[in-house]
Amino acid sequence: MTYWKHDSAIVDEGAQLGEGSKVWHFAHVSPGARIGERCSLGQGVYVGNDVTIGSNVRIQNNVSVYDAVTLEDDVFCGPSMVFTNVYNPRAAVARKNEYRRTLVKQGATLGANCTIVCGTTIGRHAFVGAGAVVQKDVADFALMVGVPARRIGWMSRYGEKLQFDAAGRAVCPHSGDVYQLSGERCELIEPGRLP
Repeated sequence: MTYWKHDSAIVDEGAQLGEGSKVWHFAHVSPGARIGERCSLGQGVYVGNDVTIGSNVRIQNNVSVYDAVTLEDDVFCGPSMVFTNVYNPRAAVARKNEYRRTLVKQGATLGANCTIVCGTTIGRHAFVGAGAVVQKDVADFALMVGVPARRIGWMSRYGEKLQFDAAGRAVCPHSGDVYQLSGERCELIEPGRLP
């Protein structure tokens, strides 16, 4: 076994976990789950069958990653944040054949207690604030807050709010990354150094 799990955690036979991943207290990983290297699944985390998780993903306590969710590398899921997979659930109506896929792209942060409504894509290095409710796709580097979530700015790969000059350029003070803002699109045009 190349991963570590706490004695109280359940990793079902068939689940794939990469080198150096850790599964903490009372977590449950279903048999069809695919999890990359150096991931951390906090206390009380549940991972469904039809779930793919990249490498270096941090899933904090009490998060359920349901079927039809994909998390790319370096995603952060804050404590008690919520994924869904059925848009209009009813206890008396079976809708497992109606799951809507959710994709969280590389480096995105999903803050504590936020909700990601199924069928959405969260862009690369986007930052969803605590308690926000995301109902629509989120652009790369976007900073989203509120209910429903709205964009209030842009974030660097390092996790700092970007300040743009009159020409639409911003430099992350920590990494030296250079960004260009064009309308509703923020692009990394000159990578600096991440720690």
